[in-house]
Amino acid sequence: MTDLRKHYDACGQGHVFAHFDSLSAPQQATLLAQAAAIDLGEIATLVKTLIQSPAAVSEGAADELSPADYIPLPGQSEHADPSLWKEATKRGEAALRTGRVAAFTVAGGQGTRLGFDGPKGSYGVTPVLKNSLFQVFAEKILAAGRLFGRPIHWFIMTSDLNHEDTVAFFEAHHYFGLTPERVHVFRQGLMPAVDAHGKILMADRGEIALSPDGHGGSLRALVRSGSIRLMEADGIDTISYFQVDNPLVRCLDPTFIGFHLMNQSDLSSKMVPKAYAGEKVGVFCQKDGKALVVEYSDLPEHLAEERDASGELRFKAGSIAIHVFNRDFIARLGSNGEGATALPFHLAHKKVPYIDSAGVKHEPTAPNGYKFEMFVFDALPFAENPVIIETAREDDFSPVKNAEGVDSPQTCRDDQLRQYVRWARGAGIEIETDETGLPPFAFEISPLFGDTPARFRKAWEALPHKPGLTNGVVLV
Repeated sequence: MTDLRKHYDACGQGHVFAHFDSLSAPQQATLLAQAAAIDLGEIATLVKTLIQSPAAVSEGAADELSPADYIPLPGQSEHADPSLWKEATKRGEAALRTGRVAAFTVAGGQGTRLGFDGPKGSYGVTPVLKNSLFQVFAEKILAAGRLFGRPIHWFIMTSDLNHEDTVAFFEAHHYFGLTPERVHVFRQGLMPAVDAHGKILMADRGEIALSPDGHGGSLRALVRSGSIRLMEADGIDTISYFQVDNPLVRCLDPTFIGFHLMNQSDLSSKMVPKAYAGEKVGVFCQKDGKALVVEYSDLPEHLAEERDASGELRFKAGSIAIHVFNRDFIARLGSNGEGATALPFHLAHKKVPYIDSAGVKHEPTAPNGYKFEMFVFDALPFAENPVIIETAREDDFSPVKNAEGVDSPQTCRDDQLRQYVRWARGAGIEIETDETGLPPFAFEISPLFGDTPARFRKAWEALPHKPGLTNGVVLV
């Protein structure tokens, strides 16, 4: 304890322990644990490079960007090669049969924006049963394990905010049929907020103002939690990454995995063509021979609006936070050892409640603090042989982010129903819809019945007595 306090004093952060002697023993233990987990050297470097002397962005830097190359989806482009996609599917299926692949979900958020009190992953999203996001993913993972004959490990990153509730949710639902030993839940890393002078802000007398280190922090959390070592011991070298808010995602897409392996890629990503120029998704670009993602807010309007000769958006490859990682690449990015490559931190200027030197609490009305976070897509420029493949939005992407409007529970429900209708029609089932593809009633297809059009058709054809698809029907 004494050494830690001396270290904070020497680094100009001694105020963190200003009220230490007045705290109870449990409060002292909490503060010591928080302080011990902070790398003050890292904080000092971030303060210097991001706050005190931020690197200037050269004029015209954005104009050096060009659209990133991607592998087009058959049926969407005349340049697509269906035989290449078939080969990728075979390679991915072989990897799943040999147990090389794990699923990884970033699930640190709460359902606050949805008006829901609990981990976002426990929010009910399916049209009839209102099954949770976690259950949807669990059933997809369970279905893949049964199909390929190898149970699949699932790694889930939570946050301090929702970790205990997430674990309790899985326990209460008996891990949705998955083997508990193959579901690995661990916490995201935290970073302290600082003021304009680089001083760590205190949330209370015995509590540092901490916040999650961003979805990019998921990579070093995999390392620090011991998950990478577990993967290595179990022969897993390929990690399928997705975020918790997207129930349409194909958690373990053999074709995507196959493209990743065929190209010996460190990091592969999926893209969808942007729906419109101002859509709030990152854009896959290229600069100096490296692929990267530019946030929608950082892409100049003239580039976002630019059209090619055919009239399509030139910068159209939208990033939807679906990736496949090589395990050893994550180990290099997430560790602090020799040869490691660290993701850059980004700065967010926020309103951060704090206490002053007298212990008085303040609720700022304007941004007063700086938070540090990493973005997972910043790994792309460091990757060898990065691969970007096109996917159909209606098959892979309908997130639940907002209570109403775009990317809401209603739009996600509708997108699920449209998918079920397409699958049903592919199996020869006649269903009337409106002009947008929505049926006049709600029904549901569990991933355990069929998680792709082909597997749904096979399961449907095998039914000796086929139910009528009407309101409230669930196929499971």
